[in-house]
Formats: sequence, C-alpha cells, structure tokens
Amino acid sequence: MTKPLRILVSNDDGIHAPGLAVLEDIAHALSDDVWIVAPEDEQSGASHSLSLNDPIRLRQLGERKFAVRGTPTDCVLMGLKQVIPGRKPDLVLSGVNRGVNIAQDVTYSGTIAAAMEGTLLGVPSIALSQAYGRGDKNGIKWSCAAAHGPDIIARLLKAGWPEDVLINVNFPNKEPGDVEGAVVTEQGRWDQSDTYIDARVDVRGNEYFWLGYNHQAGDAWKGSDVFAIYHGRISITPLHLNLTHWPCHEKMKHLFQDAALQTRS
Repeated sequence: MTKPLRILVSNDDGIHAPGLAVLEDIAHALSDDVWIVAPEDEQSGASHSLSLNDPIRLRQLGERKFAVRGTPTDCVLMGLKQVIPGRKPDLVLSGVNRGVNIAQDVTYSGTIAAAMEGTLLGVPSIALSQAYGRGDKNGIKWSCAAAHGPDIIARLLKAGWPEDVLINVNFPNKEPGDVEGAVVTEQGRWDQSDTYIDARVDVRGNEYFWLGYNHQAGDAWKGSDVFAIYHGRISITPLHLNLTHWPCHEKMKHLFQDAALQTRS
C-alpha cells in the first residue's frame, strides 16, 4: 500500500502570515499528511542563515503545527531532524511569500533558503511567492497562488527533477482567471539603480538607517522570471545548488596548473 505524500510547509514571513495559510491549504489539496514548521517572527531577507550563537526555541501550536524562534533554515532543519517522527517528508513547500522572489531576490530570500535547505537534506523542495503591486500589501491576490498552486505542484511532482535542484515558483499580480499561463524561466536581473538608504535620527539623537528597494524590470529579456511576471505568467525556475560558473572555471584553471605560487618575502 502506497503511503500518502508527507509534506513539510515552512516560510519566512512567519507562522501567522496569510501566505502560510494559503500554502497550508495548497498542501492539504495534495495530501492529508501535512506538517507546519515556520518562524515565530518574520524572517524576510534572512537568506540561508543558521542560528549558531543563540538557542532555538520550539513552540507547538497544534497537532502538526510548530513555531520556531529562528530562521527559515532552522525551521526546515528542526522539521526534518526533530519535529516529524518516522520517515522524513517527501516534499518541502516554502511560502507563499508576500512578494516575488525572482532575479537577485533569490540570494536574499528566506523563502528560497527554506527550499534550499530541504534540497540539501535530500527532499524535493519548492518555493512559492505571490507578486503584488507596489504599496498594495493589503490587496495581495492570494487567490492566484491558491487556485494555481496545487496543479503546478502536482505537475512538477509527476515530472520530477534532479536531487540538487530546487524549484522556484512565482505567481503574477493577477486574478486566477487572468493569468497568461505558466512558463519555465531562467533567473533574470532587476535594475537596482533605485536602491537607496534612508538615513534618520531617533528621539535620542542617534542616527539609524532603512534600506529601500525600488525594483525595476529594466531590460528584462524574454525567457527570464522577471519578463514572465511582468507579462502575467506564472514563472517556474529550476535553481541549482552548485554555484560554480563552469565557463569561467575552464578559463581560469590553467592559471594555476604546473606553476609555483609566487610569494613576497
């Protein structure tokens, strides 16, 4: 008898984030064996960080729902190594993030990091994010991810992917019926020329700073995740764990072959 799909759900927006509730529903559309292990507080921008100098606190909120005082990476580690008994999950789902994780965002994103950690630990993993209009956090079209998520995940699971690859899925800022289809993309690049630092002074006269990002599509090329999202399509990007740039590797390796290193005395 085939065992039901076991799914671990996490995110970086926190245990009470609306996107996590959306992803929980998506997971339950695929299986009844769903576990939630998510950060106690928002961890956006945490990337693939670990809590090494502070203890990790675990709080149970329900039969299969846990909050972790730590990063998204901590959550996946705790879920796989501590929380879930018996066999490990068959799938890790991370999200649904508030805002896209495309282009350079993937290097900062805790949502991507949770899926990355699942992949490193040998579990097929998918990160999911929902686009929204600038300054419109109260009008996020969660229904887009909710409507299309189960089918996208089911298709991906049926096809399968290499064990050192995670899948990055981004939903456009569209109502479900207005989506212009789904497309497999490559990682694009934002025009970040409008990145800024907002310097302020607190009531005690101490200076502090806010980082600000006004992402622009720039010259997004067809086939990129940025192009897909700006044209109302669901973007599906396979991301490889091995960051080696092989053309540069081949070009450089001869520099250090059969040659003694030169040192200054």
